[in-house]
Amino acid sequence: MKLDEMTYGHPLAETAEVVATARERGYDGWFVSETVHDPFLAAAVAGTVSGEMEIGRAIAVAFPRSPMHVAYAAHDLQALTGGRFVLGLGSQIKPHIEKRFSTEWSKPAARMREYVLALRAIWHAWRTGERLSFRGEFTSHTLMTPFFTPADHGHPDPAVWLAAVGPLMTRVTGEVADGLLAHAFSTPRYLTEVTLPNLAEGAAAAGRDRSDIEVVQPVFVISGRTEEQRAASEAMVRGQLSFYGSTPAYKAVLDLHGWGDLHHRLHNASLENRWEEMPGMIPTEVLETFAVIAEPDEVGAAVRDRYHGLADRISLSSAQLDDQALAKARAALRAD
Repeated sequence: MKLDEMTYGHPLAETAEVVATARERGYDGWFVSETVHDPFLAAAVAGTVSGEMEIGRAIAVAFPRSPMHVAYAAHDLQALTGGRFVLGLGSQIKPHIEKRFSTEWSKPAARMREYVLALRAIWHAWRTGERLSFRGEFTSHTLMTPFFTPADHGHPDPAVWLAAVGPLMTRVTGEVADGLLAHAFSTPRYLTEVTLPNLAEGAAAAGRDRSDIEVVQPVFVISGRTEEQRAASEAMVRGQLSFYGSTPAYKAVLDLHGWGDLHHRLHNASLENRWEEMPGMIPTEVLETFAVIAEPDEVGAAVRDRYHGLADRISLSSAQLDDQALAKARAALRAD
């Protein structure tokens, strides 16, 4: 398994140093999510100092952006990185699309499928010179003159990874994407019983094999060399679990384990703005099911034991492991 650093981003002035550090620490890839920073700008800075690491978004929110905008940005970043750019896309959830981005929300799985096909049609037209003629239900792209056609960068099209939790989006990923960005709010059981079967179904429908799609699994880790570090690590994970557990889009993961009532309690607390109470509502059993809990030097082996055969890449936060623990994690994950 490959080991990637997953980050929510940094101020642009700090990004180059952060990426250079990740490169020196031996990560296979550096991926930035879209929260309070623009991931396209971060990827551009990262691409200048990334060495051999893959660089990408995990994820950029797709629907507020035209496929044409994203096609240009991804094309430039693929050229900048020498073919090491990965375009990670996600749908986000309805309230954010409508109320934060002021964009239309409808049929997210069907819209994402068409979005990826539109990207591939645009890149194909640029690469071959063939007439651009993409007509879909949600977007159409039928005009491309030489003046607006970028020069061929000499690399394959960027890999497209899709974030997916539910069955519909997971099947779309198997059908049209190069990678699946599983959510950190997942479990080996959910991967085994829900995610991977739907991924394989989508791949088969498109005449593809499951092995054609990389499965990327972000992992919650609770660890530390001191009691204070372990307590801080647990507090952070509890906070993340309580936030995701309160979100209706992820309720199915809890339902599979028989913990649907926990979602309702967390969701009601979030509606009442009782965010500070929510981490304490996560039972120990839930914490141990979602998070890898281990001594720092044993984290890599524990992650491998949990996800071997389920995921092709593991994503960790830079704050989760010191240099010694990271070196041992790399060795464990890359072992045959």
